[in-house]
Amino acid sequence: MHLFEDLADFGEFDDFVSGDVRDPYTELARLRREEPVQKIEIPGIPGQEGKPIVMVYRYENAQQMLRDNETFSSEIIIQAFGDVFGKHVMLGMDEPEHGRHRSLVAKAFSQKALARWEDELVGKVGNALIDRFAGRGSADLVKEFNFPYPTLIIAGLLGLPQEDYAQFQRWSISLLSFTVNPERGREASQALADYFAPILAARRAEPRDDLISGLAAAEIDGEKLSDEEIYSFLRLLLPAGVETTYRALGNLLFGLLTNPDQLGAVRKDRSLLAQAIEEAVRWEPPLSMITRVATRDTELGGVSIPAGSSVMPVLGAANRQEERYPDPDEFNIFREAKPNIGWGHGVHVCLGMHLARLEMRVAMNLLLDRLPNLRMDPAADDPYIRGQVFRSPTSVPILFDPVSPRADAKVR
Repeated sequence: MHLFEDLADFGEFDDFVSGDVRDPYTELARLRREEPVQKIEIPGIPGQEGKPIVMVYRYENAQQMLRDNETFSSEIIIQAFGDVFGKHVMLGMDEPEHGRHRSLVAKAFSQKALARWEDELVGKVGNALIDRFAGRGSADLVKEFNFPYPTLIIAGLLGLPQEDYAQFQRWSISLLSFTVNPERGREASQALADYFAPILAARRAEPRDDLISGLAAAEIDGEKLSDEEIYSFLRLLLPAGVETTYRALGNLLFGLLTNPDQLGAVRKDRSLLAQAIEEAVRWEPPLSMITRVATRDTELGGVSIPAGSSVMPVLGAANRQEERYPDPDEFNIFREAKPNIGWGHGVHVCLGMHLARLEMRVAMNLLLDRLPNLRMDPAADDPYIRGQVFRSPTSVPILFDPVSPRADAKVR
């Protein structure tokens, strides 16, 4: 059996990808104060040997560099991950190519386009997952809800047949584990292309109301996307749409369940969910750093950066900057609203953020509606948020009053 063949092995994968780091923030706070733009002279990222790696810890510096995509290029993503995601992956494109590709798919991810999926897909997926444990009175939400939930939603948006969902989820894990097991990642990448080929051909012949049909019909400057360009986007949807969303939802749940007063406030007034979601992404961004490459000699925060250097804004550090967010280490949904950089910034700001917010809002409403007296299990074995690059809880063990299966659950 391959490594990470199913969810039973998911914890093992998570250990590899995240690393068991409980608190990176104490050291990040020191660096943000003492060396806000840090040049590390170590062997570079493949393709950039002999160049320093530059870490960026302050909000305004991170924002400045993410806004300047001419100086700080995303091309390094293709060097690092092109093997698995393909050479046409949007994350690794610069302008104007990136803008043309993004505008094609942005319509499918707009708030207006997503509204119609709320009841017919997102709510249905959430309810079906809760049905599996609602009568039990306890669950670990990380395994039983948070991970399958966005995977099944992406599969639904793509219009895949339900019987393929389990296989689709295994490929997701394989793609996500590329950094640990490159061979397995490449196999999954090819398997996904083989799987999507007949579906894409069928949608070109007979379009349906799903994302693959939309991509098949899309044109840039009068030219349709090639099959390979579409495969690249579909492969990216898995890690982008599954990995970050399941982690962000876990961080939101952890923040609320470990602050029962705030959970109670949200239970009473669901309009607070929007600010709770933004606070969770500020407090614990699911992805704590991203990578760019300097296209020319430049400087940032008074530090010279030679062309070819990898430059990494640390979102987790920027989001906890004291001057911007008082008591930054506290999870506080009532803090003064200020944008955070957890969704990224600039032209590459998270394309799926409206979908992620929708998924998190629907999930919280369903869990609160359907699981009376929802609370953290006090006897659980020390759950905590961990990770150096990806951050999320090891588990979210909950107790609630068991309920009989729903006759007709209401989705808000």
